[in-house]
Amino acid sequence: MKYSYKFSNLLGTFYRRGNLNFTPEGNCLISPVGNRLSLFHLKNNNAETLPLATRCNITCVGLSPDGSLGILVDEEGAALLISLTTKSVLNQFNFHQPVQSVKFSPDGRKFVVTKGNVAMLYHAPGKHREFNAFVLDKTFFGPYDETTCLDWTDDSKCIAVGSKDMSTWVFGAERWQNLIYYSLGGHKDCIVSCFFEEGSLDLYTISADGTLCTWHCDTELAQLKPRDPNKKTQQSENAENESRGEEVRGVAHPGEEETVGRVRYKKAGRHFFNKEGEFNSLTAAAFHKKLHILVTGFSSGIFHIHELPEISLIHSLSISDQSVSSIGINCTGDWIAFGCSGLGQLLVWEWQSESYVLKQQGHFNNMVALSYSPDGQHIVTGGDDGKVKVWDTRSGFCFVTFTDHASSVSAVTFTSNGQVVLSASLDGTVRAFTLLRYRNFRTFTSPRPVQFSCLSVDGSGDIVCAGAQDSFEVYVWSMQTGRLLDVLAGHEGPISCVAFNPWRSVLATASWDKTIRLWDMVDSWRTTETLTLNSDALTVAFRPDGKEIAVATLDGEITFWDPEKGTQMGSIEGRHDLQLGRKELDMVTAKHSSKGKAFTALCYSADGEALLAGGASRFVCIYHVREQILAKKFEISCNHSLDAMEEFLDRRKMTEFGSLALIDEGAGEEGGVSLSLPGVRRGDMSSRHFKPEIRVTSLRFSPTGRSWAATSTEGLLVFSLDSSTVFDPFDLDEEVTAGAVRRALHVGEWTRAIVMALRLNEDPLLQEALESVPSSDIAVLCSSLPELYVERLLVFLAVQIERSRHLQFYLTWAHQLLMQNGQRMKTRSGSLLPVIHSLQKSLQGHFTDISKLCDWNRYNMKFAVCLSRQRGVKRNVENLDAESGDESSDPEMEP
Repeated sequence: MKYSYKFSNLLGTFYRRGNLNFTPEGNCLISPVGNRLSLFHLKNNNAETLPLATRCNITCVGLSPDGSLGILVDEEGAALLISLTTKSVLNQFNFHQPVQSVKFSPDGRKFVVTKGNVAMLYHAPGKHREFNAFVLDKTFFGPYDETTCLDWTDDSKCIAVGSKDMSTWVFGAERWQNLIYYSLGGHKDCIVSCFFEEGSLDLYTISADGTLCTWHCDTELAQLKPRDPNKKTQQSENAENESRGEEVRGVAHPGEEETVGRVRYKKAGRHFFNKEGEFNSLTAAAFHKKLHILVTGFSSGIFHIHELPEISLIHSLSISDQSVSSIGINCTGDWIAFGCSGLGQLLVWEWQSESYVLKQQGHFNNMVALSYSPDGQHIVTGGDDGKVKVWDTRSGFCFVTFTDHASSVSAVTFTSNGQVVLSASLDGTVRAFTLLRYRNFRTFTSPRPVQFSCLSVDGSGDIVCAGAQDSFEVYVWSMQTGRLLDVLAGHEGPISCVAFNPWRSVLATASWDKTIRLWDMVDSWRTTETLTLNSDALTVAFRPDGKEIAVATLDGEITFWDPEKGTQMGSIEGRHDLQLGRKELDMVTAKHSSKGKAFTALCYSADGEALLAGGASRFVCIYHVREQILAKKFEISCNHSLDAMEEFLDRRKMTEFGSLALIDEGAGEEGGVSLSLPGVRRGDMSSRHFKPEIRVTSLRFSPTGRSWAATSTEGLLVFSLDSSTVFDPFDLDEEVTAGAVRRALHVGEWTRAIVMALRLNEDPLLQEALESVPSSDIAVLCSSLPELYVERLLVFLAVQIERSRHLQFYLTWAHQLLMQNGQRMKTRSGSLLPVIHSLQKSLQGHFTDISKLCDWNRYNMKFAVCLSRQRGVKRNVENLDAESGDESSDPEMEP
C-alpha cells in the first residue's frame, strides 16, 4: 500500500473573498478560495486548485500582464510570489499590515501595493531567481484614510489611488515636471473604484453611494515631461541656501520647471446609479477600457452594465440576494465574472448572449457527508443547508443540486449501480434521487417523526436502512416499493452509524449505548451478534471483503472485530494522533482538551490494507491495519484564519481580563458601546462574528484506490496518489536496467522487455516498451505474461487510457489482458477490484466525451440536411416561377 497521497483538488468551494482575475488570453478565471487559489478553465470546462497555500485567507491577488507570475496577499499582510507556469512558490514577503489591493503595471516592470493610507511602488521581479524579489522604489503619501482601489494608465506613467476619505489621488509613477500628485474630491462616500480612460489621463471615480464622476485632464500622456535628476529645482536651491544661512532672493528668469504648466483636472459630469433605495450601496465595479463598458455591483445582488461616456444602460440583472463582492472582465469583454462572498457563489456571465458560462455555488453551511460512486466518476455531498450536490471528479464542477430536504442532510450514499443517490436528513425523510432524470423518485418516512442520523444500502440496492438519533431505532425500507419493512429495536441510545457488509446481507449498527449489533437481513432481521465496547460507539466501517469491522469510540480508541466470531482482533489508541489545536476561547490547554476527543469518521482503503481516520482536527491519520500502527498523517489545512489551528495561543493577545477575543473593543472608549448585547463581540451590536473551527466530518476512499476525499470546514478536499514522482521498483536486480529493456526491444524480445520495464516501474520506459509491440502480437504476449505482472500492467493501462491519444491501441491491450487472464484473476478478485474500477473510470470518461461529440455531430448533420432540403425546395419554387414567367412572355403563346 502506497501512502504518497498529495493534495489534488478542492471541490465545493468556489469563492470566499478577494478580487477575481482573468488570465491574459481571457479563457481562465483565477479565484481565491480561502488560503488557496483556484483556476477555472472556462473553455475546457474544468477546475483545479493550486497545491500552494498562504498562512491566512487571501484578500487580494495581483497578476502579471503575461500571466506567468502572481502575488497573493493574506489577511495579515504576508505575500507569496508564485509562478502560475510551474505552480510553485518563488518568494515570500511580509508587508506587516493588511493590504487592500495589488496591481502590476501594463508593461509588467512594476507593481503597486496599497496598505493603510499609503501606496508603495515596487520593481516587478524578473524572470531569473533573485535574493529579494520585492524591491521598493517609491512610497506615495496623500490620503488621510485607508486606500481602497488603484489603477494604472496604459503606458504605466501614472497611477490613481482611491481612499475612504472620499478623495482620489493621481501620482506620477516616474518623476515628472508637471505632475507630482493631484487630489480629486467631489464624492460623499468612500471611493470603490477608479479607472483611467484608454491612452489618456481622463479618470472615472465611483463611490459607495452609487455616484460616478467623470474627470477630464488638460494634459495628454505624451505631454508629461520627465524631470532632470541632475538639475536642482528652485525650491531645493532655496532650501540649501537657508541651511547655509544665505539670503534667498527671487530670480528674474524662472527655471524650466517654473514655466511648465501643471496638470489640471476638471469635473465633466456626475451620474447616480443608486436608484433602488438608500440601503443599496455600490460594492464593486469593473471597467473595460477598449469597449468602454462599466459593470457595477450592489449590496442587493443587482448588477448594471453601462456604456461610457454616454452612460447608457445596456443590461441590469439580479444574480443573488447577497452583496456582489468582486467583478472581473476578460480581455475581449465578452465574459463578466461575479463573486458573492456571502453565498460562496461564482458566476461568469456572457452579457451579449445573456447566458451563463459558469454558475457554481458550494454548500451554504458545512459539508457533512460524502460518498463516491462505484466507478469513482462522481462524488455526492450533503450539507447543513439541506442540499445534496453531485460533483464530477474530472471537471471539479457540480452538475446537479437537489433541494428537496427541509433540514440538514446527515448522510448520503450511492447504490451499487451508481444511478441512484440516497440521502438521510434531520427532517425525518430518506430520499432517493435518480441520476438519469435528476429527480426525487422515492421518499421513505417513519410512522412517527424522527431525526435520521445515518444511512446505508445493501449491495443489491433493494434494502435501505437508516438510524434515528431520538428514537434509538433502525428503520428498514424496500427500494422497489418504498414500504417500511421493519423497525429494528434493541439499542438503548441514539444510533450513530449503520453499515452493510459488502458481500452479505448483514447490517452493523453502532450506538451510544456502548454496543455494536449485527443484524441478519435474510433471517427475519434477527440479531446475530452483540459486541460490547468500553465507550460510546461513534462510527463503524466494514473492510471491503466484509471479514473485519473497525469501530471508533468516544475514548479515542479504534477497535477491530471479526463479525463472524464476534471476537476482538486488535485495537489502536489514536487519541494522541489527532493532535488537536487550541481554540481562542478555550480555558484549557490543547493537551488536556484532547482527552475528550475521538475519531468521528473511518474508512477502509480499496484493498483493505489501510484505514483512514479523522475528527475535530486538521489532521487525517492513515493506519496500517495488519500492523496496527500509524503510517502517515495528512494535514488537511494550514489556514490560520480557522479556529483550533494552533497548539499554543499567542500571549500577546492575552490580557489581565482574559483573551482579546472575549473583550468588547468599544466598551472602554469615549462614545463607544458600554454594554454589548448577548452573543455580540467587538461592539458591532448586530452581526455575530465567529471563526469556523477546522474539522473533518466524513472520509471516503475512491473505489479505484488512487485517491481519497474528505469533507472539512474548507470544502471537499481530494488527495490523489501521484506515482509519477516516486521511484518504486519491484523485484529489482542488477540486470534490470533501462539499457537492457531497450536492447530486448531491439531484438524483438517483447515479453522480457515488458517484464523488466514493469520491474523498474518507470512509466515512460513502460510506455516505450508497450508501444514498440506490434498490434498483431498483443494477444500472444498477454497470454504468456506472468500472473504477478498482470495487475501492475492493468494499473498502468488505466492511467494511459485516460491520458494517451492512442486509445484503440491501449484498449486492445486491456481487452486481451482481461480475456487471456480472466480465469487466473478470479482467485484474486478482491485485490483486483480497485484496478478494475480504475479501468472502468477511464473508459467511462472517454465514453462520455465521445458520446457528446457524436450527439453534436448528429445534430449538426440533421441541421445540414434540413437546411439543404429547405434550399432545394426554395430553388425548385424559384425555377417554377421562372418557367411560368418565361411562358407568359413568349409571343407565340399570346392570343
